[in-house]
Amino acid sequence: MARNGSDDATRRDLQEVDAIEGLLAYAQTRSRWSRAAVGSVREAVRRSRALASADPGRHTPLLARSLRAAAWLMLKRGRPGEALPPAAEAVALTRPAGGAPLVVCLVCLGDVYRALRRYDEAAAAHREAETTARADPG
Repeated sequence: MARNGSDDATRRDLQEVDAIEGLLAYAQTRSRWSRAAVGSVREAVRRSRALASADPGRHTPLLARSLRAAAWLMLKRGRPGEALPPAAEAVALTRPAGGAPLVVCLVCLGDVYRALRRYDEAAAAHREAETTARADPG
């Protein structure tokens, strides 16, 4: 019996998503100073970006999570300048759907701004996170 090509593609996508989730989980178990953590998160971003470019509607949330993980890691390593681009991109990606993913990304962005001593922007991001959370309590 021949396999359906779309089923194979779906199966490959699911395997790739599992691999990316594994990379993110692995990075969280490493020390913030670990090169393995940085490499794992960068690989997760690269792979999730490829999935999201092929199917944005389905894989953009994974890309946003990967970017947010990269931002948090750089922030924990004391490198807020490197954390800003992925944090801002994660917010941009989650803004259309809103909800909890946007709230978490806004908090991350606010923390990055605070570490950069950009206090007005930090306060604005945290206020938006609070407003978004109140608007979507579920």
